[in-house]
Amino acid sequence: MSEGKRGLRLLDATAIVAGSMIGSGIFLAPALIADIAVRAQLGAGSFLFIWIVGGLLTVCGALSFGELAAAMPADGGQYVYLREAFSPLWGFLYGWTLFTIIQCGFIAAVSLAFANYLGVFLPFISAQQVVVHAGFFSLFTVQLGAIALIVFLTWLNERGLRSASLTQNLLTAGKIAALLVLLGVALTSAKGSWGHFQPLAPAALTTATMAAFSVAMSKALFGYDSWNIVTFLAGETRDPVRTLPRALALGTLVVTAIYTLANVAYLYILPLPAAAAVEGQRIAATIAQMTIGPAGLMFIAAAIVISASGCVNGLILTGPWLYRSMACDGLFFPAMARMDGAHGIPVRSLRYQAVWAIVLVLSGSLGSRGARLYSDLLTFTSFASLLFNTLTIAGLFVLRRRRPDLPRPYKAFGYPVVPLLYLAIAAFLLVFIAVGDPGNAGLGAVLIAAGVPFYWWWRGRERRATS
Repeated sequence: MSEGKRGLRLLDATAIVAGSMIGSGIFLAPALIADIAVRAQLGAGSFLFIWIVGGLLTVCGALSFGELAAAMPADGGQYVYLREAFSPLWGFLYGWTLFTIIQCGFIAAVSLAFANYLGVFLPFISAQQVVVHAGFFSLFTVQLGAIALIVFLTWLNERGLRSASLTQNLLTAGKIAALLVLLGVALTSAKGSWGHFQPLAPAALTTATMAAFSVAMSKALFGYDSWNIVTFLAGETRDPVRTLPRALALGTLVVTAIYTLANVAYLYILPLPAAAAVEGQRIAATIAQMTIGPAGLMFIAAAIVISASGCVNGLILTGPWLYRSMACDGLFFPAMARMDGAHGIPVRSLRYQAVWAIVLVLSGSLGSRGARLYSDLLTFTSFASLLFNTLTIAGLFVLRRRRPDLPRPYKAFGYPVVPLLYLAIAAFLLVFIAVGDPGNAGLGAVLIAAGVPFYWWWRGRERRATS
């Protein structure tokens, strides 16, 4: 896109970062993490430490990504960085994984959370309410609610980038305001106790403890993830060299502060065992009901519906631009390279993304109910996302060595300490997530590897087309 037509400003880009991060994770994942902490006897301090480490990791990653975004401000973002740092194969495997697991997996998981909270207003939308049951296949109303959100927001994004980004700004402002209200009410409530923060640490540090900590961290990282997706839209951003590093830093810092305070508030009101036992992982709604009363439940449920909608909108908005970049390189479905002339949007990419996200929502019909499917998707997608984020930040060091003359108008803050800190924490978590939940981590690894034959097929097809 030409510079004059670039539509995303700093406010828009920051809203995409923060709005895509704040979805369902902060409202539901704390209950899942509390459950793991109770079963593994990690202690209340470890529960908070998980969120602090997750935020530190995210900010370190964002500060490191800023250099890559400023040096290569093109649509596709992380796909481009991996392609240039390593090879087209690694760029493709990221794009393949983004489509099959990360982006569409997040869309599916957060849409299910949206439908779960919509059930507060419409009780027939539930992970227990069956619509169709045939043998091993069961379709629940919560899945229909998730699918309806995906279809509607995909249609909305087909109307144009400007309307989609304006929607994102409004939804982000609404969800942050609602979170701040909840924090203020909870932290000033007479129903809380600072005694809930004991014990601070587990009784012993064992392999099982570290594995439980890492699996719990995968749930927190789901809440922190998607901070990088604004780079997919670099070509649609005004002055991306300055805007993208600032948006990445601002968005992740704001969300880290909000998430840390939110979990302090949760633990102040509910002791860890009670937080683990809340129905349907609706910890934010439980806190609101306890501190505000019946109206609090309705307020926070409405806020979470808005929040999840904003997160899904940000994910739907950004992903298709990366798929289009791959298709333009001959490494994805050719139809995904097409642009809608009237709105300047990759409509085919949007629709392909929606179809696969719906398939992932329906995957729960083959066994998992809504809550279990949500938990599985958290580990499944977070492991794959963390793996490629780690590889991308390793690429920062590779590019510094292989391409020292690459223009770098912004250099990573605290280099090399900050990127190395990210790599060290991420490597630890990847190992112990695989130990603690080998099923979902292994499935993610298999799907990544499954992209290799598709890469060679698409590459051969492109060579034949140009010969």
